[in-house]
Amino acid sequence: MKNRELEATWIYHNGTKHSYQSIRTNPHYLDWENQPIPFKIYSELEPIPLPQHLSSSGVAALEAIAALEAPTETQAIPSIQALAEILFLSAGITKRRSYPGGEMLFRAAACTGALYHIDLYLVCGDLPDLGAGVYHFSPQDFALRRLRKGDYRGVLIHASGEEPSIAKSPCVIICASTYWRNAWKYQARAYRHCYWDNGTIMANLLAASAARNIPVKVVIGFVDATANELLALDSNREAPLSMVALGNASPAAVSLSPQVEPMKFETVPLSNQEIDYPTMKAMHEASSLESEEEVVAWHAAAQQETAATKDDGEKEARLFFPLGDDGVPRDTIEEVIQRRGSTREFSTDSISFAQLSTMLDRATHGISTDFLNQSEPSLNDLYLIVHAVDDLPSGAYVFRRDKRALELLKEGNFRHEAGYLGLGQEIPADCSVNIYFLTDLNRALERFGNRGYRAAQLEAAILGGRLYLAAYAQRLGASGLTFFDDDVTEFFSPHAAGKSVMFLIALGKSVKQKGLNVI
Repeated sequence: MKNRELEATWIYHNGTKHSYQSIRTNPHYLDWENQPIPFKIYSELEPIPLPQHLSSSGVAALEAIAALEAPTETQAIPSIQALAEILFLSAGITKRRSYPGGEMLFRAAACTGALYHIDLYLVCGDLPDLGAGVYHFSPQDFALRRLRKGDYRGVLIHASGEEPSIAKSPCVIICASTYWRNAWKYQARAYRHCYWDNGTIMANLLAASAARNIPVKVVIGFVDATANELLALDSNREAPLSMVALGNASPAAVSLSPQVEPMKFETVPLSNQEIDYPTMKAMHEASSLESEEEVVAWHAAAQQETAATKDDGEKEARLFFPLGDDGVPRDTIEEVIQRRGSTREFSTDSISFAQLSTMLDRATHGISTDFLNQSEPSLNDLYLIVHAVDDLPSGAYVFRRDKRALELLKEGNFRHEAGYLGLGQEIPADCSVNIYFLTDLNRALERFGNRGYRAAQLEAAILGGRLYLAAYAQRLGASGLTFFDDDVTEFFSPHAAGKSVMFLIALGKSVKQKGLNVI
């Protein structure tokens, strides 16, 4: 099984690390004349318009982010209105900005380079006002386009190894990436961004669904080739990344699926020329699951009991002091998502410890997935460089999830070091705090195989996406960034020795309340 040939992950991961030398010796440049369009446009499929009116759930963003799972005992079948709202809040166009060369359309979730390479597909049975089928969500005209007619949920049930949430779901959302739309700028490192940008979308989707009391579960254990075939993806250029079971219905409602016939759809060319980065496809293939039996075994390994993280002693830790329910801002999840951006410029002003505590507290509540169990709520450890937080000494910290506290690793002013670690940018030097997500990749690979790389990247990005929302809910700024991999690990060592960086987000007060930064 390719998934257990673990050297493949290390070849890709080490080969796409950033270092001071690699950044300065890379001859790559941005060919603006060849920039890909940020949409997958089917040339010959008719649009099925989605409801345009966005209603308010009335649920505060800081509640929706941290909501526990919606009840799964009762039936929950999303209406076309609820689906339209969830799709809009996950991947819809929320802002339009004109510039001398044209117009830029910004989406609901943060994306590396604002290149928007993640597409959402819907596989559903008969829903109120929407017939059973396989659909592509088209943000550019806020419509669905039907790829297949009929109820194909049974295909996904088998592909997921009879995953219970998929078996009971009236509809499944599948996220897929078109590599070139991101690799145009980021080359082979774009495979990491597949899961970064999928994760920020997931953070929005989970919160929007929770606000509507719709059960949801993230599933990454499935037969990749089956999902490819169902969505008619070009496996040389595109890849399915994750599935989301949405809603709750009786398994008996799923009928025998039609035969999945090969199909090919005409799409608008992305750019004049596409450049292939074979290591991306190689990494995806190496982490693919090839049969239902392999998926079942993978799920069993994913849910196994794991040893608790070793505590290196009773060190002093600063307990969280999050805002209480009566003190948190009440801006709704809809308001916050539509306001969210990525901060271009931070002030060096401090934020309060209560604000930081609230962001960390709300973002790190559990995620409903098929790869995390109750004994291990996270694959990632959170490390912080604190510059300016009231009543918290500047320095390097690690988040103690078990104690809901921050443990000081070393005290000092590390603005210069943080700027360097973030590729020499001003953003991580000027903000109030940087949060780095590091994972024990050896441990993840031993448990999940190469697919553990996907899981660790995705989980870090979901948590990072929640931090985005928690920051904007408090009228603060946030920006996702890239980093010098090994230098980050070294900075937080010896505590972080042997760990690998998955994600980085900067938080603080924006100089301007608008504008988007690229990761």
